[in-house]
Amino acid sequence: MSRIPTPASIDEAPKASHGLLDAVQKQLGSVPNLFRIISNSPAALEGYLGLNSALGGGELDPATRERIALAVAEANGCGYCLAAHSYLGKNLAQLSDVEMTANRKGQSTDAKADVAVRFAAEIARNRGQVQDNALDDLKTAGYSHAAIVEIVAHVALNTLTNYVNEVLGTEIDFPRVETLAA
Repeated sequence: MSRIPTPASIDEAPKASHGLLDAVQKQLGSVPNLFRIISNSPAALEGYLGLNSALGGGELDPATRERIALAVAEANGCGYCLAAHSYLGKNLAQLSDVEMTANRKGQSTDAKADVAVRFAAEIARNRGQVQDNALDDLKTAGYSHAAIVEIVAHVALNTLTNYVNEVLGTEIDFPRVETLAA
């Protein structure tokens, strides 16, 4: 059970969140608990959805974005996000189980994505403190300055949802996934 109320429906959320949740419903076909619990603050929901949407139009492909989300969720021990991004990784990004396990370990079986996922995991594990050679590796792998900034932004966005879910005890509404440490 969550530590604060999770609105059971769009109508039970604060009025200022209704339009945002309607948009989530149209896009996803449902409104997962993460969105409903964040909707307690229309400002936080708007900020989260805005950054998520903006990054969705960035340089990183959907598969790499899911890889990063898995690496960050594992680093932060977020059960909700591990479940959600395992589901999305498999069903939307078409990532294999082997790939998703590598992602959760901060790696990838794809050479270029491996550099980005390692970088993202280093950011998450070291709270933003990264080695100079990590940036050099990204540039050598062909990541632009914009893509590098986007990787950092994806780590921050996923850390936000990890923290919301862990602090508030968001009820997992995706097939559960155990952390690798478990």
